[in-house]
Amino acid sequence: MSNQNIIERDLSVLWHPCTQMKDHETLPLIPIKRGEGVWLEDFEGNRYLDAVSSWWVNLFGHANPRINTAIIEQLNSLEHVLLAGFTHETVIELSERLINMTPEKLTRCFFADNGSAGIEVALKMSFHYWLNMGKKNKNKFVTLQDSYHGETLGALAVGDVALYKETYKPLLIQTITAPSPSGCYAEQGESYKDYAIRQFQAMEKILAEQHDEIAAVIVEPLLQCAGGMRMYDPIYLKLLRKACDKYEVHLIADEIAVGFGRTGTMFACEQAEVTADFLCLSKGLTGGYLPLCAVLTTDNIYQAFYDDYETLRAFLHSHSYTGNPLACRAALATLDIFEQDNVIAENQKLIKAMYDATQPLKDHPHVGEVRQQGMVVAIEMMQDKTTKTPFPWQQRRGLHVYQYGLSQGALLRPLGNVVYFMPPYVITEGQIHWLAQVAAEGINRATSQR
Repeated sequence: MSNQNIIERDLSVLWHPCTQMKDHETLPLIPIKRGEGVWLEDFEGNRYLDAVSSWWVNLFGHANPRINTAIIEQLNSLEHVLLAGFTHETVIELSERLINMTPEKLTRCFFADNGSAGIEVALKMSFHYWLNMGKKNKNKFVTLQDSYHGETLGALAVGDVALYKETYKPLLIQTITAPSPSGCYAEQGESYKDYAIRQFQAMEKILAEQHDEIAAVIVEPLLQCAGGMRMYDPIYLKLLRKACDKYEVHLIADEIAVGFGRTGTMFACEQAEVTADFLCLSKGLTGGYLPLCAVLTTDNIYQAFYDDYETLRAFLHSHSYTGNPLACRAALATLDIFEQDNVIAENQKLIKAMYDATQPLKDHPHVGEVRQQGMVVAIEMMQDKTTKTPFPWQQRRGLHVYQYGLSQGALLRPLGNVVYFMPPYVITEGQIHWLAQVAAEGINRATSQR
């Protein structure tokens, strides 16, 4: 079986996500036959280091033997059962462990089968809570500039990335957008912390003036991924939690991409010492093996739905694969690895290696900023770094870096003009330095073209 044969078969039947399919007339698909650790291998033996964790999901490498074994054991006993009126030990154990490792006020788990679906759960649950409490006017949501929360209609509505959202605006609920706290927008000499404090004034004003109509504020704590890997100081979350309490508004923490060690701590909210009313977890939850999302919430919110059936206060929301045993078993195996291998502490060495390897790029004439949050490094290319003038998006400079990376055996899939590393935690320090070299060469090529 050749790469070309697989490509031809694919293009005759598939429609790929987040893709202008016409690109593949000149940009070949990469057919993958197998994976092992940080590597993906095609049908002709070419290997690619998965520097983006296959869309941010893979934590402990492809074909991880410990997760493989756990799934096989589960497969031999129970593959799936409905979670309405039925239950199983695997979903109970996973719920217990998630509750034990998250802030103590989060005592209930509601499962969905992907991140976007989990966001829909949190939005609906927040609105429905206020409805059950007799506050039917609280039906609006506040989001941040540059935010991304998924692409189903509810999740898309509370995002702010025009590339995904603009086309579908007529279908979406209206939301309130607060200015970004991300430090990349700070004035020269202004710290990330000072900028976050200054930007919070706009959020405070929104809540003060419209809290009677606002159900919740939804944020990606510390790191806005799809919006360009934009990062902000934890002080913003501290201020936001206090304001949400003051104005009786829920706080939804979308840790779908940033949870499970990506920001350097198990959960990003830990760095601000805050507890959200809804904590959404997915992606790395199963180590990148199977789709699963957990929405954790408080007993206070749970009790607002607990009543006789005739009151119609129940949260009547479901997904066919809610709490799927195979996905739950993969998640339990992933949590085992965190505990047994002391992953968060061990990752500090990789975090330092990522910092050291990419620091030289700060002096590149077309790199506006190199920013890092834990196990994520972002390198933003700019036409003029002094004036912060971006390259025109039509030039697709990031695509040139992607193509060069593939030619060298590295999967670097930029977000526009932002080149980033978000690798599996089994990467080595040597591989990190090699990736930085490839990225630097790719950036040189991409930015030298006219």
